[in-house]
Amino acid sequence: MTRRTSTVTLQPDMALIILGVALAAVGLVAISSAGMDYGARHYGNPWHLALRHGFYLMLATTAGILAYLMPTDFWRRSSPWWLLGATALLLLVLIPGIGRNINGSQRWLPLGPLTLQPSEVVKLAMLLYVAGYLVRHGELLRQHWSGLAKPIAILAVIGSLLLSEPDFGATVIVVGTVFGLLFIAGARLIYVAGLIGAALAGMVLLVFAAPYRMRRLTAYRDPWEDPFGDGFQLTQSLIAIGRGEWFGVGLGNSIQKLFYLPLAHTDFVFSIWAEETGFVGALVVIGLFVALVTRIIQVGIRALQHGDEFAAYVCFGVSLVFSGQVFVNIGMSSGLLPTKGLTLPFISYGGSSLLVSAVMLALVLRIERTIPRSAGGGQ
Repeated sequence: MTRRTSTVTLQPDMALIILGVALAAVGLVAISSAGMDYGARHYGNPWHLALRHGFYLMLATTAGILAYLMPTDFWRRSSPWWLLGATALLLLVLIPGIGRNINGSQRWLPLGPLTLQPSEVVKLAMLLYVAGYLVRHGELLRQHWSGLAKPIAILAVIGSLLLSEPDFGATVIVVGTVFGLLFIAGARLIYVAGLIGAALAGMVLLVFAAPYRMRRLTAYRDPWEDPFGDGFQLTQSLIAIGRGEWFGVGLGNSIQKLFYLPLAHTDFVFSIWAEETGFVGALVVIGLFVALVTRIIQVGIRALQHGDEFAAYVCFGVSLVFSGQVFVNIGMSSGLLPTKGLTLPFISYGGSSLLVSAVMLALVLRIERTIPRSAGGGQ
């Protein structure tokens, strides 16, 4: 019989690194193609967005390396301060003259030549805070409804600030991640179900309260009823995906990116990728995300088995954020869900999203490195 001994690896998980690099490479290629005509028209340089995204990639890589160097305990101890800072940023972006308003949404803080989107930072900060709270008050959470009071109160404040921008997509991801973590931590199903029901009812009220959201819902039901009005984005996205057929029209040969499909390099970059690489290329991207999320969950399970609850909840939270954004973004592009502004992790154009995604992946890499492995007989 082979004897098993516990060891701590000094090498990062190459599977996670390869998956992250592969998705980032797809993003750079997709943005280079989807943004060429946009860059030529608005900046006089077809490679403007590609070069800028390359710069974001370098910043994200640097941030990821710094995050990887920090011990897990640093993130646990500092989690309340990250949430406090993220909340301050959400308040700051709503101040007229400070926050930048684009297309009716005040979501960006100008930082010289760059911009910061606080809603992306909030996803990470809320995840870290809830993971720490579940470790400190997990027993109360599992035994009494009062254990839910504090995280839900904080979530209500954060959700209100996000909706004030408005950023409905980020609100859905943050709420879904928190509820998912509460359920994983063992909160009573009846309490979680009640909270989900209340959240859904609130979202329905928000849809009816805002005419533009109601128009999006109507367009989602039948985008072809008004293909040049409220259904324009979705119909153009569906045309792009349909044109791709099995193997696509070839990189750089998209027609829909020629100002037919708005936001081709951000919210609808998956549609352009599907048009140029076809069903096979779209399936490759989905497969990469499935593999990434599966690997992150495996790391979380290993952390839980070794008694590191904070690390486990962080991994589960990251998997919820990534899988939620992928589901919403691709679902929106394919007509499965109503259209809303939400990036595709590692692939959509956007420095804040890329930076936060890189930090989240770096946290999982750090956790995986510090979990003891069984030597001599496999894992």
